[in-house]
Amino acid sequence: MPLQTPETRVTAPPAPKTLEDMQLPLVMMRDILLKTMFRKNVDMVSDVAEAICLPTQVTQELIDMAREQRLLEATGTLNANSGNEMGYQLTDAGKARALDALAQSEYFGAMPVPLHVYDQQIKRQSIRDIQITRTQLTDAMGHLILPDSLLDHLGPAVSAGRSILMYGPPGNGKSSISNGIRKAMGDKVYVPRAIEYAGQVITVYDPIVHSKAEAEVDDPNSLRRRRGFDRRYVRCDRPTVVTGGELTLDMLDLVYNPTARTYQAPLQLKAAGGIFIVDDLGRQQESPQALVNRWIVPLEEGRDILALQSGEKFETPFDTLVIFSTNFHPNEIFDQAALRRIFFKIKIDGPDQENFLKIFALVAKQRGMPLDEATLVHLLKRKYPSIDNVYANYQPVFLIDQMISICNFEGIPHQMSPELIDRAWANMFVKEEHIVK
Repeated sequence: MPLQTPETRVTAPPAPKTLEDMQLPLVMMRDILLKTMFRKNVDMVSDVAEAICLPTQVTQELIDMAREQRLLEATGTLNANSGNEMGYQLTDAGKARALDALAQSEYFGAMPVPLHVYDQQIKRQSIRDIQITRTQLTDAMGHLILPDSLLDHLGPAVSAGRSILMYGPPGNGKSSISNGIRKAMGDKVYVPRAIEYAGQVITVYDPIVHSKAEAEVDDPNSLRRRRGFDRRYVRCDRPTVVTGGELTLDMLDLVYNPTARTYQAPLQLKAAGGIFIVDDLGRQQESPQALVNRWIVPLEEGRDILALQSGEKFETPFDTLVIFSTNFHPNEIFDQAALRRIFFKIKIDGPDQENFLKIFALVAKQRGMPLDEATLVHLLKRKYPSIDNVYANYQPVFLIDQMISICNFEGIPHQMSPELIDRAWANMFVKEEHIVK
């Protein structure tokens, strides 16, 4: 498969033309149809089709099958407001079947996509097929001042779509760089509302995780109207899942809802085609070693193994760029076997003095704070030598915001001075001292 740039349009999943194209059990589709009509109180074919996210002709085929089983009946009236469509309603037997089906699973609405069909779509939009150029990465990181040497390492890592470990002292933009990587991708993918495996429904689309793109609208004036994609999917930005100290191993497993009798996809499956960021690695309840051990197979083979309530295990695609971000040195939290599984290791250091001044000037401009040469000399010659001239990316923002707060409190125009820098500096570090209890 040829590499794609972020401008390349991902191939959309084709809409099914017949019930056979669905590749789902007929009984499952029929029951979801009945449950949806019962729960949503829809009776026109077009409304039912929208509710179960299928083309009208496939929906009609499903309705005809249910009519043959005497679970649905035509109302005998045409609705002028719905293009003279025939209405349908559940028979008594249909209502009884809908209630029985709801007792087995509360899921209704969009028809799920079979797992093996979704696997084909994952391959069409694989994150490993994206080619990020230096220009695209630089543009996405435009709000950050980074050394060229960092982009030299970061670019190939992102384009490879393999796991990345970013490490280094805190406050130097590891999280911002991770978000910039996501922005550099820029294209759209198709996320299934739900997938099906062994007759079980697993919901995937999550409005909290997935940013829905604008709906594609057919142009009625076009001589050849655009074919719509399979509406069981939602067109979204490439997803980004960010976790921190709250990440636990059970969050990487299927979540079973015993009331609804359905499953919710784990975080890494929701992140398919996108980025999974594990921030503050080493702060979780689980050890970093345990987290990487859980992902040995996914990271190496591009597939994950999940388990149903019954204990049955099955494979799902693992097409995710995993970014680990930590303030610890890798040798402190991983053994060599675990480090070998992480494809790229990139150290994120603090800026040198030249880049520090660029960041300071940029933040001052953004905040409307006039620069003062005497203050900068005081900062570089008196304050930073006291901490061995160790600069960090967060410090300009911290110091300038502190001075703005002091100016607001004192009722004076926003300005910087050696005195204000001293007051701001005192809030940036805590002195070691003995506290008498």
